[in-house]
Parts: sequence; structure tokens; C-alpha cells
Amino acid sequence: MAGKVLALASPRVRAVPNLPRVSLLTAAVILLLFVLLAAAFPWLFAPTDPTATDYTLVLQPPGREHPFGTDQLGRDVYTRVVHGTRASIVIGFGSTVLGLAVGAVIGLIAAFGWRGVDFAVMRIVDIGLAFPSVLLSLLVLAVLGPGALNVLTAIAISSVPGYARLIRAEAQRVRASNYVRSAIGLGVRPVRVLRTHILPNAFGPALVLATVSAGTNIIVAAGLSFLGFGAAAPAPEWGQILADGRSVLAGSWWMSMFPGVAITLVVIAITVLGSAVERKSAGR
Repeated sequence: MAGKVLALASPRVRAVPNLPRVSLLTAAVILLLFVLLAAAFPWLFAPTDPTATDYTLVLQPPGREHPFGTDQLGRDVYTRVVHGTRASIVIGFGSTVLGLAVGAVIGLIAAFGWRGVDFAVMRIVDIGLAFPSVLLSLLVLAVLGPGALNVLTAIAISSVPGYARLIRAEAQRVRASNYVRSAIGLGVRPVRVLRTHILPNAFGPALVLATVSAGTNIIVAAGLSFLGFGAAAPAPEWGQILADGRSVLAGSWWMSMFPGVAITLVVIAITVLGSAVERKSAGR
């Protein structure tokens, strides 16, 4: 009763329900659009050079001129975080697309190949699934060496087994369905059956998995860059900026906090979007 009286008596409380409400999904989509825009055109948000040094501004705390502070070389952390968006997003999304494409090919070969081919391919896939993604990525990087492109390749390779097994299972399920059998019985060419019926229905769950996995790949990419396997200095990248700040974390917290916040927000937004795609795919 007291709450109702307060709501009726206070015009400020009455105005709250009339404010526009932004759903979590809408906020996630808006954030991702800004991130993609920053990745494509970073100079729109930070026009200065991310590698420019100024030793008179070493380890300056956040302020009006440098909202994210400066690092050990006097570089603006805000500028480096904005320009580092491109490398992090390209590695995260690129590894997802590459892993999905290679996994789809392997899964379809296993689903429609001879039984011996299916058995051999799936045993290799099982070996890949036995390794955690980070460990498998490190094993690949031990062979390829450091570099942004090698990190992208390593993460893609580590994600291939999951996509391959999922697409194989979905392709076999769709292949055994009545409408596919009817199409084959009516004399529809196998290539058309594969393109029209099997691929669209088998790729749905894989696309949902890819949407959710993109955020995980960004975290893995940042972790590998943190360990020194990513883009070579002084090129900015979120994981590398985190690594630069670990030696001065006690006194210069801003160097690691802001790239960490950027990674967290992007991963949360991707997860929210992936959950929405999953609910829509499931018909909920």
C-alpha cells in the first residue's frame, strides 16, 4: 500500500514506466554494430596514431585528454583499444568462419562417404575433441609460430572437430528423413537434394553454435596474444594491451582494465545474440 501511495504522490516515480525500455538483445546488437564500425573505421573514434609515443606522458591516469590513461611509452590507451578492435574481431570472427567451413566439409564427407571413410574421419575428430581448444591452439602455434594470421588459423583448427561432428550428425539425421527419401525416390538429382534439403536443415544448428563460439574465440585469441603469440608489437590488440599492463598492474590499473572491459562487453553481447538465435532456431 505504501508503494502505491508513493507512486501516486511522486511525479518522478510515475514518469519511470514511461521511459523507453531497451531490451538486452537490442543493447547487444547496438554494441556489436559500434564494435564492427570501430573495427572497420577505427579512425572515426580515435583519429590519432595508436603507436605514437610521448615519454612526457608515461603512465598517466585516466583524464580529460586521455580518458583511458597512457601506457609505459606514453601511448594513449583509448586509441590503442579502439584500433585493437580490428585485430581482435578479425581473429575471433575469421576463425569462426574458417572453422565452420572446414568442419562442414569434413562433416559432409563423413556423412556421405563410405563407412570406412566415416570411421576414419570420426576417429580423427574424436582425437581433436579430446584436447581443450586452448591447448590444441597452442600445439598448432608451436608448429606455425606466432603471428595474428597463425593465431586465427590455430583457433580455427581447434574448432573444426566440434563443427564436423555436429554437421555430420545433422546431415545423417536429415538424410534419413521422409521428405529426403521421397525426393530421392522421385528421381531428384543427389546434388539438388544436398543443396535444397540437406544443407539448409543441417547447417542451422551449426550456425547457432558458430554464433555462440565467436565470443569464445575472441577470448582465446586475447589469451594467446596475452601469452605473446598474437600480433607483433607495437600493433595494438586487446590481448597484447592486457599483457603490456600486467607488469604495472598494481599502480596503473587502467592499462589492463579497459581492454578487459572491452573483451567482456563484446563477449557478453555475442552471447546474448547467440542465445537469441538459438531460441529462434528452437522455435521458442
